[in-house]
Amino acid sequence: MAMTFSLSAWSADLPQIEKSGTLKVATEDDYAPFNFITNGKADGFNKDMLEELRKYAKFKVEQSILPWTGLLASVSTGQYDMALTGAVVTDERLNVFNYTPPLASAQHYYVKRAKDDSINSIADLSGKKVGLQAGSALLSRLPELKTMLEKSGGKLGPVVEYQSYPEAYADLANGRLDYVINVVISVNDLVKAKPKVFAKGQAVSGPGYIGWPIPKNSPELLAYMTDFINHLRQTGRLQELQKKWFGESYEDLPPVAITSAAQFHELAGQ
Repeated sequence: MAMTFSLSAWSADLPQIEKSGTLKVATEDDYAPFNFITNGKADGFNKDMLEELRKYAKFKVEQSILPWTGLLASVSTGQYDMALTGAVVTDERLNVFNYTPPLASAQHYYVKRAKDDSINSIADLSGKKVGLQAGSALLSRLPELKTMLEKSGGKLGPVVEYQSYPEAYADLANGRLDYVINVVISVNDLVKAKPKVFAKGQAVSGPGYIGWPIPKNSPELLAYMTDFINHLRQTGRLQELQKKWFGESYEDLPPVAITSAAQFHELAGQ
């Protein structure tokens, strides 16, 4: 089922944020390596990015940690000013949000059990049960995998949605799922942590991007965050954090905010 959002007229733009002295950001806590908890404390790429933002900003940055399934809806209705999380750019989300310049690649890959010899290619995914996070952008790009499978005479199997990726991975490990789809960064992180349990498969989508969603009616906040991210890029700090958390830096990511589906398709070569 597609996730829909409604845009509140009360979202705060930069002048209101500066006047109040507080920027309210929403993050999640169960999506490594972007956001997760270590010994009861927030950790990950966005935790480090939040620290950099607090150094850069002249106002207070107040963080609230929410479940992913309600996070973007809470931002779209004005409860928070922006989502500081690993959100994949999609056509649907661009109806309500603009995105900061991309922070990471979001090409989708499948992951399987390490000892599952029945899956060695995309064609082998035909009819098999796949798990994804509910409300995630990966659902919207499943038609790309469906097309790949149909070209080899196969078909997309049952799709199971989960509240979080750790739940999906647990079901993959115990055999309730045949494979899980996630963005390449998270797949790499999982396989690095548990190489005897999981194995990385092939790409099941074209190129994609991850950035921070900001409501459409906050253009000045978008410009501010664009300047912030490009400041980190110019100083080399962004590349340092990408290497720390993703194992590589992304020199070819566009340095511009993404504000429309047409622009997104052009940048991603779709």
